[in-house]
Amino acid sequence: MAELQRLFEAIVNGDAKAALALTQQAVAENVPAGEIISGYMIPAMDEVGQKFECEDYFVPELLLSGRAMKGALEVLRPLLAAAGAEPTGRVVIGTVKGDLHDIGKNLVASMLEGGGFEVHDLGADVSPERFIEAAATHKADIVALSALLTVTMPAMRTTVDAFKTAGVRDSVKIIVGGAPVTSSFAKEIGADGFSDSASAAVNLARGLLKAG
Repeated sequence: MAELQRLFEAIVNGDAKAALALTQQAVAENVPAGEIISGYMIPAMDEVGQKFECEDYFVPELLLSGRAMKGALEVLRPLLAAAGAEPTGRVVIGTVKGDLHDIGKNLVASMLEGGGFEVHDLGADVSPERFIEAAATHKADIVALSALLTVTMPAMRTTVDAFKTAGVRDSVKIIVGGAPVTSSFAKEIGADGFSDSASAAVNLARGLLKAG
Protein backbone atom coordinates (compact mmCIF):
# COMPACT_ATOMS: atom_id res chain seq x y z
CA MET A 1 0.00 0.00 0.00
CA ALA A 2 2.95 2.28 -0.61
CA GLU A 3 0.94 4.19 -3.23
CA LEU A 4 -1.89 4.81 -0.77
CA GLN A 5 0.59 6.08 1.79
CA ARG A 6 1.60 8.55 -0.90
CA LEU A 7 -2.08 9.54 -1.18
CA PHE A 8 -2.07 10.27 2.56
CA GLU A 9 1.02 12.44 2.10
CA ALA A 10 -0.41 14.20 -0.98
CA ILE A 11 -3.50 15.29 0.94
CA VAL A 12 -1.49 16.40 3.98
CA ASN A 13 0.79 18.39 1.65
CA GLY A 14 -2.11 19.85 -0.32
CA ASP A 15 -1.00 18.32 -3.63
CA ALA A 16 -4.33 18.04 -5.47
CA LYS A 17 -2.86 16.72 -8.71
CA ALA A 18 -1.02 13.86 -7.00
CA ALA A 19 -4.01 13.04 -4.77
CA LEU A 20 -6.29 12.73 -7.78
CA ALA A 21 -3.84 10.58 -9.75
CA LEU A 22 -3.15 8.25 -6.82
CA THR A 23 -6.86 7.81 -6.12
CA GLN A 24 -7.54 6.99 -9.76
CA GLN A 25 -4.70 4.46 -9.66
CA ALA A 26 -6.08 2.83 -6.51
CA VAL A 27 -9.53 2.55 -8.08
CA ALA A 28 -8.00 1.00 -11.22
CA GLU A 29 -6.32 -1.56 -8.97
CA ASN A 30 -9.71 -2.38 -7.37
CA VAL A 31 -8.88 -1.06 -3.91
CA PRO A 32 -12.26 -0.63 -2.14
CA ALA A 33 -13.39 2.99 -1.91
CA GLY A 34 -14.17 2.59 1.78
CA GLU A 35 -10.63 1.41 2.47
CA ILE A 36 -9.16 4.39 0.62
CA ILE A 37 -11.28 6.84 2.58
CA SER A 38 -11.17 5.34 6.08
CA GLY A 39 -7.59 4.12 5.87
CA TYR A 40 -5.90 7.09 4.25
CA MET A 41 -8.07 10.12 3.42
CA ILE A 42 -9.75 10.62 6.79
CA PRO A 43 -6.47 10.05 8.70
CA ALA A 44 -4.79 12.55 6.36
CA MET A 45 -7.36 15.25 7.14
CA ASP A 46 -7.12 14.42 10.85
CA GLU A 47 -3.37 14.98 10.56
CA VAL A 48 -4.02 18.32 8.83
CA GLY A 49 -6.36 19.29 11.65
CA GLN A 50 -3.73 18.43 14.25
CA LYS A 51 -1.12 20.49 12.40
CA PHE A 52 -3.53 23.42 12.41
CA GLU A 53 -4.18 23.06 16.14
CA CYS A 54 -0.42 23.03 16.77
CA GLU A 55 -0.01 26.10 14.51
CA ASP A 56 2.21 24.17 12.09
CA TYR A 57 -0.47 24.82 9.47
CA PHE A 58 -2.60 27.90 8.86
CA VAL A 59 -5.71 28.67 6.77
CA PRO A 60 -3.95 28.51 3.35
CA GLU A 61 -2.60 25.01 4.12
CA LEU A 62 -6.03 23.85 5.28
CA LEU A 63 -7.61 25.14 2.09
CA LEU A 64 -5.03 23.36 -0.08
CA SER A 65 -5.43 20.06 1.77
CA GLY A 66 -9.20 20.38 1.63
CA ARG A 67 -9.06 20.93 -2.13
CA ALA A 68 -6.80 17.89 -2.58
CA MET A 69 -9.14 15.74 -0.52
CA LYS A 70 -12.27 16.92 -2.33
CA GLY A 71 -10.77 16.22 -5.75
CA ALA A 72 -9.87 12.69 -4.70
CA LEU A 73 -13.28 12.17 -3.12
CA GLU A 74 -15.07 13.04 -6.35
CA VAL A 75 -13.50 9.95 -7.93
CA LEU A 76 -14.86 7.77 -5.15
CA ARG A 77 -18.41 9.13 -4.83
CA PRO A 78 -19.96 6.94 -7.56
CA LEU A 79 -18.32 3.85 -6.05
CA LEU A 80 -19.58 4.70 -2.58
CA ALA A 81 -23.10 5.23 -3.90
CA ALA A 82 -23.03 1.94 -5.78
CA ALA A 83 -21.85 0.09 -2.68
CA GLY A 84 -24.50 1.75 -0.51
CA ALA A 85 -21.83 3.01 1.88
CA GLU A 86 -23.09 5.13 4.76
CA PRO A 87 -21.24 8.33 5.72
CA THR A 88 -20.14 9.13 9.28
CA GLY A 89 -23.10 11.50 9.38
CA ARG A 90 -24.97 14.04 7.28
CA VAL A 91 -24.37 17.75 7.74
CA VAL A 92 -26.16 20.78 6.31
CA ILE A 93 -23.96 23.86 6.58
CA GLY A 94 -24.32 27.51 5.65
CA THR A 95 -23.62 31.11 6.64
CA VAL A 96 -26.70 32.65 8.26
CA LYS A 97 -29.02 35.18 6.67
CA GLY A 98 -27.50 38.62 6.16
CA ASP A 99 -23.90 37.38 6.22
CA LEU A 100 -22.08 36.94 2.91
CA HIS A 101 -18.78 35.63 4.28
CA ASP A 102 -18.02 32.03 3.41
CA ILE A 103 -14.27 31.31 3.70
CA GLY A 104 -14.53 29.99 7.24
CA LYS A 105 -17.67 28.04 6.39
CA ASN A 106 -15.98 26.52 3.33
CA LEU A 107 -13.06 25.46 5.50
CA VAL A 108 -15.34 23.74 8.00
CA ALA A 109 -17.24 22.03 5.17
CA SER A 110 -14.00 20.68 3.69
CA MET A 111 -12.77 19.41 7.05
CA LEU A 112 -16.10 17.71 7.78
CA GLU A 113 -16.08 16.08 4.36
CA GLY A 114 -12.51 14.97 4.96
CA GLY A 115 -13.71 13.51 8.26
CA GLY A 116 -16.12 11.19 6.47
CA PHE A 117 -19.28 13.29 6.68
CA GLU A 118 -21.71 13.83 3.81
CA VAL A 119 -21.85 17.62 3.57
CA HIS A 120 -24.53 19.76 1.92
CA ASP A 121 -23.28 23.33 1.65
CA LEU A 122 -26.06 25.91 1.26
CA GLY A 123 -23.63 28.81 0.75
CA ALA A 124 -24.01 32.24 2.36
CA ASP A 125 -26.98 34.40 3.36
CA VAL A 126 -29.10 31.35 4.17
CA SER A 127 -32.57 31.84 5.63
CA PRO A 128 -33.88 29.71 8.52
CA GLU A 129 -36.45 28.22 6.15
CA ARG A 130 -33.75 27.00 3.78
CA PHE A 131 -31.84 25.38 6.65
CA ILE A 132 -35.00 23.58 7.79
CA GLU A 133 -35.90 22.46 4.28
CA ALA A 134 -32.38 21.20 3.54
CA ALA A 135 -32.16 19.37 6.87
CA ALA A 136 -35.36 17.49 6.02
CA THR A 137 -34.42 16.84 2.39
CA HIS A 138 -30.98 15.44 3.19
CA LYS A 139 -31.98 13.74 6.47
CA ALA A 140 -29.30 15.75 8.25
CA ASP A 141 -27.92 14.70 11.61
CA ILE A 142 -26.26 18.08 12.14
CA VAL A 143 -26.95 21.64 11.00
CA ALA A 144 -23.89 23.91 11.13
CA LEU A 145 -24.41 27.68 11.26
CA SER A 146 -21.64 30.18 10.52
CA ALA A 147 -21.48 33.93 11.13
CA LEU A 148 -18.51 36.25 10.74
CA LEU A 149 -20.20 39.49 11.74
CA THR A 150 -21.43 40.46 15.18
CA VAL A 151 -24.52 42.02 13.57
CA THR A 152 -25.50 38.70 11.98
CA MET A 153 -25.12 36.59 15.13
CA PRO A 154 -28.80 37.15 16.06
CA ALA A 155 -29.70 35.26 12.86
CA MET A 156 -28.29 32.16 14.55
CA ARG A 157 -30.80 32.52 17.37
CA THR A 158 -33.57 33.12 14.80
CA THR A 159 -32.59 29.93 12.99
CA VAL A 160 -32.52 27.81 16.16
CA ASP A 161 -35.92 29.25 17.14
CA ALA A 162 -37.28 28.49 13.66
CA PHE A 163 -36.35 24.82 14.09
CA LYS A 164 -38.26 24.83 17.40
CA THR A 165 -41.30 26.53 15.86
CA ALA A 166 -41.30 24.02 13.01
CA GLY A 167 -41.31 21.19 15.56
CA VAL A 168 -38.08 19.66 14.22
CA ARG A 169 -35.51 20.94 16.72
CA ASP A 170 -35.12 17.53 18.37
CA SER A 171 -34.42 15.82 15.05
CA VAL A 172 -31.02 17.52 14.49
CA LYS A 173 -28.02 18.78 16.40
CA ILE A 174 -27.22 22.43 15.73
CA ILE A 175 -23.64 23.67 15.98
CA VAL A 176 -22.40 27.23 15.54
CA GLY A 177 -19.11 28.97 14.84
CA GLY A 178 -17.42 32.02 13.39
CA ALA A 179 -15.05 34.75 14.53
CA PRO A 180 -17.41 36.59 16.92
CA VAL A 181 -19.21 33.49 18.23
CA THR A 182 -18.48 32.14 21.71
CA SER A 183 -19.42 29.03 23.65
CA SER A 184 -21.55 31.12 26.03
CA PHE A 185 -23.48 32.57 23.09
CA ALA A 186 -24.03 29.05 21.73
CA LYS A 187 -25.54 27.99 25.06
CA GLU A 188 -27.61 31.17 25.26
CA ILE A 189 -29.33 30.54 21.92
CA GLY A 190 -29.85 26.84 22.56
CA ALA A 191 -27.29 25.39 20.15
CA ASP A 192 -25.88 21.92 20.84
CA GLY A 193 -22.25 22.92 20.41
CA PHE A 194 -19.68 25.52 19.43
CA SER A 195 -16.37 25.29 17.63
CA ASP A 196 -13.69 27.93 17.24
CA SER A 197 -11.82 26.16 14.41
CA ALA A 198 -12.48 23.95 11.42
CA SER A 199 -10.61 20.96 12.82
CA ALA A 200 -12.37 21.25 16.18
CA ALA A 201 -15.71 21.24 14.34
CA VAL A 202 -14.99 17.71 13.11
CA ASN A 203 -14.35 16.45 16.63
CA LEU A 204 -17.45 18.27 17.88
CA ALA A 205 -19.61 16.68 15.18
CA ARG A 206 -18.25 13.22 15.87
CA GLY A 207 -18.81 13.66 19.60
CA LEU A 208 -22.41 14.78 19.13
CA LEU A 209 -23.23 11.78 16.97
CA LYS A 210 -21.68 9.39 19.48
CA ALA A 211 -23.64 11.03 22.28
CA GLY A 212 -26.81 10.46 20.27
